[in-house]
Amino acid sequence: MRRLLIVLALAAAGGGWYVFQKYRIEGFDRLTFKPRETAGQAATADRVDADGAPLPVQRQSQTIRIASFDLDRFDAAKLGRPAVTKSLYDLLRRFDLTALQGITTPRDDLMSQVVEQLNSGGRHFDYVIGPRLGRDPIQEQLAYVFDSASVEIDRSTMYTVEDPGRLLKRDPLVATFRVRGPDPREAFTFTLVNAHVDPQAATRELDALADVYRAVRNSGLGEDDIILLGELSADDRHLELLGQLPNMTAALAAVPTTASGTKMLDNILFNREATVEFTGRSGVVDLQREFNLTMPQALDISTHLPIWAEFSIFEGGQAGRLATPGGGGDRK
Repeated sequence: MRRLLIVLALAAAGGGWYVFQKYRIEGFDRLTFKPRETAGQAATADRVDADGAPLPVQRQSQTIRIASFDLDRFDAAKLGRPAVTKSLYDLLRRFDLTALQGITTPRDDLMSQVVEQLNSGGRHFDYVIGPRLGRDPIQEQLAYVFDSASVEIDRSTMYTVEDPGRLLKRDPLVATFRVRGPDPREAFTFTLVNAHVDPQAATRELDALADVYRAVRNSGLGEDDIILLGELSADDRHLELLGQLPNMTAALAAVPTTASGTKMLDNILFNREATVEFTGRSGVVDLQREFNLTMPQALDISTHLPIWAEFSIFEGGQAGRLATPGGGGDRK
């Protein structure tokens, strides 16, 4: 099998959202929004610095939660249904960062509308989004939505994986983040690989994602905390070559991740020996129980359930451990 080549897709910022263009913005940039208040992470209206950028959140715990959610053909029609968006906004506000799949709108302003609503109560969410992908008439975008008072993105590291062998229907979206709050030298940094596997070619694509994972890990950025997440179209016992990588661990095991409760298709994967920041806590949000919905109402939001995993805010899982200048932690 041919080795996948990873090529940087350069990012640009504009109007609170980012699309791939012909230049890039380097470094961890502080994003400017209104003050926010989160469940379990309180902030006050004056928590901004002299430049108007949000100060780091005041945490009740020393952890963050990273989530993944396949929005299942999320477009303007779905955004226009209040019952859907009410639950969606509630879900996204619960997590420090969420990898999204299934954005199928041809419009470029849809996610900016989502973030505007997320911030309507004084929050600090922002997002980055990749190019439209796929060879079907309906193309899909992958994105990350994140609380910029809790985590920050290094935009110079964001790219979409290029697949000249056409082994993947949708090229994964890669980006590196760092927790805000701790001394930057001690803060947990990590690289996310947002993936959506084609169920019709799951074996081939999971094998190809093993190459993607290795390539991201060996990209020269010095980051050893590589977290691959998204819809994998397989349970934790059938991840093919991806699941056979040394020390590869699935945050979720033997639990349904579809709204119907019949299949496990989504997961969060990482090298357990390297990513010691994982606290061992993870879960699936049951849309029916959480929002008191009927099955048709839950399916109207998505055929998938949001999943999450919890990590320490400190590199190496404890204060005092210094991250490398390139953004990665010490080799563990």
